[in-house]
Amino acid sequence: MNTDAVNIGLPQGFSIEFDPETVWVDDGTLRGGSPARVLRLSAKGRAALAELRTGPVRSPAGAALARRLTDGGLAHPRPPEPAGDLSVTVVIPVKDRAEELRQCLAALGDAHPIVVVDDGSEDPEALLDTAKAHSAELVRRQTRGGPAAARNTGLAAVDTELVAFIDSDCVPTPEWIEALAPHFADPLVAAVAPRIVSLEATTAAGRYGEVAGSLDMGTAQGRVTPGTRISYVPGAALIVRRNALRDIGLFDERLRYGEDADLIWRLHEAGLRIRYEPAVRVYHREPERWIALLARRFHYGAAAAPLARRHPTAVPPLVVHPWHAATVLAALTGRVAPTGLAFGASVLATRRTLRRIDLPAEEAPRTAVIGLRQTWLGLGRFMIQFTGPGLAVLLAARDAKPARRRLRRAAAASLLLGTPVTAYLTTRPRLDPIRFALGQLADHTAYGAGVWAGCLRHRTLVPITPTLVRPPRRIGGAATSSAAERPTSEGLP
Repeated sequence: MNTDAVNIGLPQGFSIEFDPETVWVDDGTLRGGSPARVLRLSAKGRAALAELRTGPVRSPAGAALARRLTDGGLAHPRPPEPAGDLSVTVVIPVKDRAEELRQCLAALGDAHPIVVVDDGSEDPEALLDTAKAHSAELVRRQTRGGPAAARNTGLAAVDTELVAFIDSDCVPTPEWIEALAPHFADPLVAAVAPRIVSLEATTAAGRYGEVAGSLDMGTAQGRVTPGTRISYVPGAALIVRRNALRDIGLFDERLRYGEDADLIWRLHEAGLRIRYEPAVRVYHREPERWIALLARRFHYGAAAAPLARRHPTAVPPLVVHPWHAATVLAALTGRVAPTGLAFGASVLATRRTLRRIDLPAEEAPRTAVIGLRQTWLGLGRFMIQFTGPGLAVLLAARDAKPARRRLRRAAAASLLLGTPVTAYLTTRPRLDPIRFALGQLADHTAYGAGVWAGCLRHRTLVPITPTLVRPPRRIGGAATSSAAERPTSEGLP
């Protein structure tokens, strides 16, 4: 793997598919991506765009533009059909869970070699019998080292070009490897991940996990890049180029949780590409009891601090526009005039931004409202996670003026309920609204408690420090901004 060749174009034979959210401002101007950007094309660029809209990459200019579009999230690569057999070995780390391992192996079939790593199970014979029944090689670790150590042990037994990691509590769909592997025809692609969704559950906690699974990265495909809407992908199901791991180092065995996010970010820092393909699914067992679900969320939160020490700018807990934040905070005081002034200032700031990047200023009110909604939801989640008692005080506080008190309490209540209500309306879970809302509030609180615990243990405040958006900047004809983005570290495994 040549990590210096980060500026090479998309290989010939690749096609592209434009993202549904990409907007065509005119024939030579596109808007979209993550972070949000405006891309203006020269005459040469428009000719390359015409090539890409009618077929695969055929020229150096088309290859360069295709890379730029897919790197920025305005489009997504479509690799050609692979030639020849795949060189893939499956690695499954497991501790106990013999029945779960059996179901995982049965779903995998015998299309590829499989290495099962027993991470110090109490009943190793049960795992050995299960592995033998499915013609899988079993490697035993005498002492438990955690997922990172188990995966590294499995890697030592692999000599194929690609390694497909999958956890023992996952059930893959048929040919999930074959669906993801074509992306590796791009020499810069180091890892590709499917969407991980919950198996159908029978308990209230399980039904909550069906739509709020900690490993589910959503329905939007794209490049995985820190600070964007797909800032990492979990290692529960992940195909990796083996040589890429040799170049950047293996999983960090000091991390009990978050070792997969750390690996993804190190691959990114090496100039490599990571793709997320939600059209390909792997099913996963979420906890069926609330106490287990909340304990897992606490542990995920505790991983934020050690990750922040390694990658301090990778995923801030909240990204906000200053005027949007001022509008929310003014509303929480219960004062109408300051709230209106702050929102008016946000509209004016948005107009200046749009003019700076040559977009219609008439869109400013609508854009400001969208940004305010995102900030409201993001700030509400942030407060639930990290300042829950403070939000309760706002709800309970009295004021000499009843109208001001009602406005303040309405604003605080909307912060508290905005995230669960929006999530419920978006996902339509198999759970009533009350239990779903209470579950999500408990979920966010448990995660935040884990983050606080990690911050105290590692003496850092980076995981709870919000970031203000940067003004748009121009780079080679493209104006970029993170104003429309709301990356968050919530749910890091």
